[in-house]
Amino acid sequence: MTHESTPPPNLDPTPGQSPSTSGPERTPDGHHIIVNGRKWRASDPSIPEKLRAELVAELMAARRLVRTDPEHARPRVQDAKVALGERGEAWWEHTDQGRSQRIVATIKALLRHRDGATICPSDAAKVVGGTDWRELMDRTRNVAACLHRDGVVEMRQRGTRVDPTHAHGPLRIALGPELGP
Repeated sequence: MTHESTPPPNLDPTPGQSPSTSGPERTPDGHHIIVNGRKWRASDPSIPEKLRAELVAELMAARRLVRTDPEHARPRVQDAKVALGERGEAWWEHTDQGRSQRIVATIKALLRHRDGATICPSDAAKVVGGTDWRELMDRTRNVAACLHRDGVVEMRQRGTRVDPTHAHGPLRIALGPELGP
C-alpha cells in the first residue's frame, strides 16, 4: 500500500546516514520508507539540512494546530509536506508545473515558520532544486512575482515593497495580506 504522505518526518534518516544505520527501512530506490509494513513517501534527501529543519518545525507546528484550528492548520500541513516532497509531485520526477507548485508551498511554509521575517528566493530554490538550485532562480522569482500580484507575498528590496517585474538586484519575500495564518 502506498501513501502520499509520511508519518512524522523525523523518522527519515539523517542526511548522509544510510537507512541501515538510522531510521526506518527504505525501499531500494530510497523514494519511500517502510513503517509497520506500510510504504510512505520519504522526504526529498536533497533539501539542505537547515531548510529541512525549518520545514519540519513548520509541519510539526501546523500539526499541533489541527485539533484547535483545522481550517488554518490543514493548508499549513499541506504546504509543509509538499515543500518536503512528501506530497504533490514526486521529488524524483520533475515537471515545470510540479516544481512551481513545490516552490509556492516552500515559500508559504518558510514564511509562516519565520513568523514575520523575510526569506530569500534562493531558500525556496534550494529546497526544490537541491545542488542545482541556481537553475531554478528565474522560475522562483517568477513564482514569487505571481504570489506578489495575488497578495500572498510582498516582494521587497532594501526593506521597501517593490514591483518585482521592474526590480533589479536582490529581492526578499515577505508575508502578504492574503497568506493568512
